[in-house]
Amino acid sequence: MGRNRPEPSAQSPGAVEEILDRENKRMADSLASKVTRLKSDSDFTSMTGLLTGSVKRFSTMARSGRDNRKLLCGMAVGLIVAFFILSYLLSRART
Repeated sequence: MGRNRPEPSAQSPGAVEEILDRENKRMADSLASKVTRLKSDSDFTSMTGLLTGSVKRFSTMARSGRDNRKLLCGMAVGLIVAFFILSYLLSRART
């Protein structure tokens, strides 16, 4: 009881504005962080769809016969390299 604290209604309008401004900035930063996270999740989902389609095409080609063995090996290596490049780029984009 030894302290004299002003009641919230007794604060100056400038102090209230400052408090509201700080809270607004904090909430805006939080929202920006959530938007960034959602964008990266969306990018990952679209990449997963792209890879799934590529794997289906690769499987279809693999069943078509042995004449395409060199092409299949090249595509397999290309898909693996593309996967590592994309995962590297996504990990860099998140940091």
